[in-house]
Amino acid sequence: MVTKQQVEAWVESYVRAWSTGAAKDIKALFAPDAEYHEWPYATDWNGRDEIVEGWLGREPWQQGGWTFEWSLLLINGDTAAIQGTGVYKELGTFSNLWTVTFDNRGKCTVFRMWNNEA
Repeated sequence: MVTKQQVEAWVESYVRAWSTGAAKDIKALFAPDAEYHEWPYATDWNGRDEIVEGWLGREPWQQGGWTFEWSLLLINGDTAAIQGTGVYKELGTFSNLWTVTFDNRGKCTVFRMWNNEA
């Protein structure tokens, strides 16, 4: 079972990785065979290397600055549900719902995000 502290640390590391755009920071979040899915976008990245490549391709989204606020909704065993709001100067505001499933080392094995432009 994942703990609240583990989830909080993981999300903080996620935000840091999104800020730095460093491959090592992104890799540190995910298990080697992790999955990353987003809706309504057709994003289905399989494996840590594909996840890193996908993230790095989104660096232009950050132009002009951005902020992210989030809250932990619940934990059920090895999976956490997280609500977030990202505000991008160039893209607008997006409300998110994430489910993040963790392995026994605290790495994400399955990431799912439902993304809605506000």
